[in-house]
Amino acid sequence: MTAVDGRRRELAEDRSLGELLKALTNEFQQLLRAEVELAKVETREEISHATDVAKHGAIALVSAMMALLLLSFAAAWGLAEVMPIGVAFLIVGVLYAVVAAATGLMARDRARRVDPVPRQTIETLEEDAQWLRTRSK
Repeated sequence: MTAVDGRRRELAEDRSLGELLKALTNEFQQLLRAEVELAKVETREEISHATDVAKHGAIALVSAMMALLLLSFAAAWGLAEVMPIGVAFLIVGVLYAVVAAATGLMARDRARRVDPVPRQTIETLEEDAQWLRTRSK
């Protein structure tokens, strides 16, 4: 036992039950404030990540739509040189439908990875509750 631990024990023995409860309440309030701040930070990080994903996705979508439009016409008119125009445009349309389905599935998988739950905060709250239980015994 160190001198600091011994001094703390002496101070704790000299304090009344009301003082001890007040000190415990103050410590618990400080702990809760820290946990709330941690939750805010974690949530901000996840929101920032989700916003970044959305921005890049929007830019990619607009660019892809422009490219899709121009390349679709070029491909369809190129195919129209060797087959009827309607069939050429149908082939190009089906190709792009397959691409859209595949990329839509990939986007859904990425969206599932966004985790809005502040896991670290929950873990530390559980640890704090355990600490409080052992301290109150």
